[in-house]
Amino acid sequence: MAIKPHASFAIHPGPWIKRNILAPYAMSVTEAAQHLGISRPPFSNVLNGRAALSPELAARIERAFGVSARTLLNMQAAHSLAATEGRQDIAAIRRLPRVDAQAA
Repeated sequence: MAIKPHASFAIHPGPWIKRNILAPYAMSVTEAAQHLGISRPPFSNVLNGRAALSPELAARIERAFGVSARTLLNMQAAHSLAATEGRQDIAAIRRLPRVDAQAA
């Protein structure tokens, strides 16, 4: 049986990056975006939790600040998965019975 962490652990990486990476460096969103070589508006959307963190942006953040891209992407995956749990359209899907290949 897989261990399932509580949904409260599934935080969006954007606000975490803003609080734990940009703040200690005293960098504005604009300064950080320029340093990372990206456009400010999409970066701001990630930092404010309105857009998902991409692998490319995670790699840029790792290179600039030393925070593991894999960790950031795991945070994003956990957040995205937690956001889908409980959706009615997904909850309505029934599990299919497995068919034995030899019986077919």
